[in-house]
Amino acid sequence: GYRLRLAPCRTLWSLMKQEKPCLDLAVDTDLLVHLNLFLHPLAEETRAEAFEDKSKIIKPEHALAVAKVILKKSRG
Repeated sequence: GYRLRLAPCRTLWSLMKQEKPCLDLAVDTDLLVHLNLFLHPLAEETRAEAFEDKSKIIKPEHALAVAKVILKKSRG
């Protein structure tokens, strides 16, 4: 299972600047990074849920079932 840990904004900002100093980062870049850290596990778990359901198509009910679990994990 995934455990989503949010990094402090300042830490994220400095890591991104160290990695890519030439980038002009927007104010809400850290929010986009955290959103990506949420969406990636959501997509993977939803795909696994559809596979377990023997479905070739990812359906909204697969995403909803997984989203509840991942949201609980992300809250801590």
